[in-house]
Amino acid sequence: MRILHTMLRVGNLEKSVKFYTEIFNMQLLRQKDYPEGRFTLAFLGYGDEASNSALELTHNWDTDSYDLGTGYGHIALEVDDVYAAVENIKKQGGKILREAGPMNAGTTIIAFVEDPDGYQIELLEPKSSK
Repeated sequence: MRILHTMLRVGNLEKSVKFYTEIFNMQLLRQKDYPEGRFTLAFLGYGDEASNSALELTHNWDTDSYDLGTGYGHIALEVDDVYAAVENIKKQGGKILREAGPMNAGTTIIAFVEDPDGYQIELLEPKSSK
């Protein structure tokens, strides 16, 4: 078994695809409209879905925004250098929620970013870099 994808409902698909492809260098793997259901699915990721997990963005055509659930946490992305990634995201106009630095009560370097719909993304360095 493996994780196939994580799904987020987004209010503006074009804006969200641009955010994840330009800020996080994900690739748009596939996208399909479902006119009868009035929604579009877009799958993004870092490689072939046969061997990599993906992020599914669901855009319901008649919904511009969603309330974020209190049970939702965040998406975690591995980056080579959290400090450099934060600086790059700032330069591209991304919103930083927590600057890069050691996690509370630990030594792992983390940061948090917010996507266009308000979802949190945690940045972590590879475990092997410690």
